[in-house]
Amino acid sequence: MRKVINILAILSILFVLTGCSNQNTTHTTTTSKNSVSNTSKKTNTTKQTNEQSSESEIDKVDYKAAAEKQMALPNEGETIAIFKIKNYGEVKVKFFNDIAPKAVENFVTHAKEGYYDGVTFHRVINEFMIQGGDPEGTGRGGESIWGTGFGEELAYELVPYRGSLCMASAGTGTSSLGSQFFITQANYSSVMETYLKQYGYPEGLIEEYKNYGGYMSLYLQYTVFGQVYEGMDIVDKIAQVKTYSEEEGQADKPVEDVVIETIEVTTYSAK
Repeated sequence: MRKVINILAILSILFVLTGCSNQNTTHTTTTSKNSVSNTSKKTNTTKQTNEQSSESEIDKVDYKAAAEKQMALPNEGETIAIFKIKNYGEVKVKFFNDIAPKAVENFVTHAKEGYYDGVTFHRVINEFMIQGGDPEGTGRGGESIWGTGFGEELAYELVPYRGSLCMASAGTGTSSLGSQFFITQANYSSVMETYLKQYGYPEGLIEEYKNYGGYMSLYLQYTVFGQVYEGMDIVDKIAQVKTYSEEEGQADKPVEDVVIETIEVTTYSAK
């Protein structure tokens, strides 16, 4: 497990696209240099017995079964959310309340209260993710329903596969989760697979990454609290919009606003 955590930091550097981080941004989806340092520090100070225990746990995960559960349609009557995005269409997500109850409660409550109505996807990077949830539209705003930040809720079974709904933060261990979220949009990459194999990731996890894509440097770094089960074509369209460049000072911000008209919280019905 120590080896896996160390390579998470390396993969973050290798695969985070140029211009993803903004020095003035409070909430980011990429692993910043500070969070890499924090991850390394945490790893170096972990007792050997804890490392052995973690390694044992990660080896026990049935990634195939976990992935199938993550990607499955919601159960009848299960709480879902429908993003209604102006000029694009609808994106439907289910939640993992059993593993990330704080993140789910925070998002669902905000959605029900209209907090996200009119808010934009302020940061878009094709083959990475689309990020929103900031009423200011700058990447520096927003807060949780409790008014203060809260910590990550991580689990081996929940992986940032393509379509995962995750909480944005200023870095692992910072208790900085507020209102911002992102949807992972990346497809499978043979380059990523090569690095996963090289650095000893579980074979089961690699196989499911090959099946579902995603952005693996986010694994065990950011809270996965939901999954898109319908509307990834809409996410792909948004991911491909024209954005400002680094030189223009608004890197990765769509030139034309991508607006969330509302997020409807309802229950799933197969009928």
